[in-house]
Amino acid sequence: MARRYLFLVGSTRRGGNTEHLARIAAHALPEDAEQHWLHLLDYPLPPFTDTRHSSGYAMPEGNARMLADATLAATDLVFVAPTYWYGLPWPLKHYLDHWSHWMRIPELQFKQTLAGRTLHAVIVDSDEDPADGSSLPVIDSLRRTAEYMAMQWHGVLLGHANRPGEIANDAAAISAAGVYFT
Repeated sequence: MARRYLFLVGSTRRGGNTEHLARIAAHALPEDAEQHWLHLLDYPLPPFTDTRHSSGYAMPEGNARMLADATLAATDLVFVAPTYWYGLPWPLKHYLDHWSHWMRIPELQFKQTLAGRTLHAVIVDSDEDPADGSSLPVIDSLRRTAEYMAMQWHGVLLGHANRPGEIANDAAAISAAGVYFT
């Protein structure tokens, strides 16, 4: 069975360093691997309200249903996220909040379907010294998400850049991108 990679771009800026690094990595995927790229800003979700202990949840509609279905169809989820204030950018965090909803819709079988699938992360932070570790909270959050969902955690492709285009100067990240999915 061919692998189906869903690249979820969580940045609030198009064509940024993180997306550039993810696209370099994606070039190394096997030819029979499907790639589907979604910029989360293009698919606004309604505000998330935790109603699991009160009214419960209805079947997602609109963009929420499209994103839930795309997530369920993927064998591999790739979160493409710059580090913002030691955390995930809001579009990706908001999308993850909706997982709490989708997991509670029995017909979706969301958690059961994602179990065994693979979660990848492409992250770029603005650390001048990579030892600063400002992305560690993001990486830990995503690793724990994979663990909670019984997914395989492939790990992170980490780059360091600040201004647009600077990822090209991170030779280690560019090199790692070429073999990240292998």
